[in-house]
Amino acid sequence: MSAAPHIPVLLDEVVAALSPRPGMTIVDATFGAGGYTTALLDAGASVHAFDRDPDAVAAGQALVARYDGRLALHPARFSAMRQELAAIGVAQVDAVVMDIGVSSMQLDQGDRGFAFMHDGPLDMRMSQDGESAADFLNTADEAAIADVLYLYGEERQSRRVARAIVAARPLATTGELARVVRRALGHKPHDKKDPATRTFQAVRIHINDELGELEAGLAAAEALLVPGGVLAVVSFHSLEDRIVKQFLRTASGAGRSVSRHLPGEIPGPAPTFAQVSKAIRPSEAEIARNPRARSSTLRHAVRTAAPLRSLAA
Repeated sequence: MSAAPHIPVLLDEVVAALSPRPGMTIVDATFGAGGYTTALLDAGASVHAFDRDPDAVAAGQALVARYDGRLALHPARFSAMRQELAAIGVAQVDAVVMDIGVSSMQLDQGDRGFAFMHDGPLDMRMSQDGESAADFLNTADEAAIADVLYLYGEERQSRRVARAIVAARPLATTGELARVVRRALGHKPHDKKDPATRTFQAVRIHINDELGELEAGLAAAEALLVPGGVLAVVSFHSLEDRIVKQFLRTASGAGRSVSRHLPGEIPGPAPTFAQVSKAIRPSEAEIARNPRARSSTLRHAVRTAAPLRSLAA
């Protein structure tokens, strides 16, 4: 793993929201370097942690041994946490925390191909299997690449970048991709943000189905949480936060009303979440300690006793 380990973002705020204590069973859906998990274990809770990255799972075995039975580390996508836990007889948990997106270890390891700061193979696979970024960019048609860049990177000039990528194929390294994007968009050394950033974000999200995973993970958390259980989600860009915000808005019944002029109108299912927090962002002090915290947002809510909306519908 990287010598610069992942620093858990908004850790104090997450712990305050979850209120871990002995006897609680908590899911850390995104184990990473174990920052949240360690804090939860130190508070006396038992943790089921998930990570699809084999490197994270291997590095986490020392933590499993240290806490002697209170940590179970599952090498699986968090979208599958309900099925994984059911297979070992765990039907419900007291809290779920999710830290969405790429970890610092993945970004800092050049051979994982997630970032252009370190030239490496054009990979970007969190699970280290399946289609790589190079596979996608070297075989997809121009329109498909442009769609990914526009949808997941919010790249306004997605067609121009996609055209440049196709013209430069085959691409093998992160450095090659970054240079192609910079030439297509124009890049000055004093620019605040490298123009390749949006393309790298978009391709990574696509390769790992990150938004689909988030939607499935939120649904799994809704099914797993006991009444009074807490869901806490940390996101890092607007696409993720929008999904979390809309999920909690819908699940809590916010904005839904039944007209008194339509007495036959059937009300929707009972809210499955309540006490939805406002967006919580890091302090200036935390950003100074950990610049990667700058774009993070925490939202949390409490599970009600209502049945799953899919069952109530």
